[in-house]
Amino acid sequence: MISKNNANTTNYTLNCNGKLIVVDKPIVMGIINITNNSFYLKSSLTNIEAIVLKATQMVTEGATILDLGAQSTQPNSEPITWQQEWEALQLPLQVIRKQFANVLISVDTYYSQVANNAVAAGADIINDISGGQLDNNMITTVGKLNVPYICTHIQGTPNTMQVNPTYNDVVIDVLDYFIAKKFECEAAGIKDIIFDVGFGFGKSIEHNYTLLNNLETFTNVVQKPLLVGLSRKSMIYKVLQTTAAEALNGTTVLHTLALANGAAILRVHDVKEAVEAITLMQQVLP
Repeated sequence: MISKNNANTTNYTLNCNGKLIVVDKPIVMGIINITNNSFYLKSSLTNIEAIVLKATQMVTEGATILDLGAQSTQPNSEPITWQQEWEALQLPLQVIRKQFANVLISVDTYYSQVANNAVAAGADIINDISGGQLDNNMITTVGKLNVPYICTHIQGTPNTMQVNPTYNDVVIDVLDYFIAKKFECEAAGIKDIIFDVGFGFGKSIEHNYTLLNNLETFTNVVQKPLLVGLSRKSMIYKVLQTTAAEALNGTTVLHTLALANGAAILRVHDVKEAVEAITLMQQVLP
């Protein structure tokens, strides 16, 4: 039985580039990968018509946020330059912004130059998988942009992060990182911080499940919304001995556990199923 003590007590207000959003129940962020190098190949999109079609589908199915990214951050991936990333993002961002005026757009980048350009072009949120560690100007840049900042924990870089990740205590180490980043972000002028424990970003399968089991600890201590990004990841398909393409059911199971432990945002490939999970969990944990 799921304890009522773990009920999602989400109640956050986010100023998203002038759009004031009240997050009083969990919401869904739909992943739009503008690259041909995603770990889940079915989510890779490079054609503008296909990108807009996917955005339309996600909005129709209930996504509150669309997360656009042109940089592959799967393990062992090699980075592209900020110029290459922005070149891939620019047109899709402009088209989606024009077509969906009221939908929140997040840009998944660890480059401050891309963050600056994206917000100028209409993006509402910056999603940085490095927590400012891959670009020393990122946090100060976002502080000046006055948009929410998704700060993720990562050990190493996408190219090295899965090479024997080690921790003294993964929960305490990630929590200490969040506390330090909270002070750093607030000192830079970032008013709305969203934290992400970074499933798969420098973690073993055991680390990932330990973090999942302790999500409520992070929300209780840092008092900030928690984003969960575990959709179709190897922590699911390796345990089930399957593939990312066959990991939707496992994803939904873990989303349910994440919601029970206080997740405020689910970052997903499959919006409809995530929205349904939230709807049902609201009946169990209103």
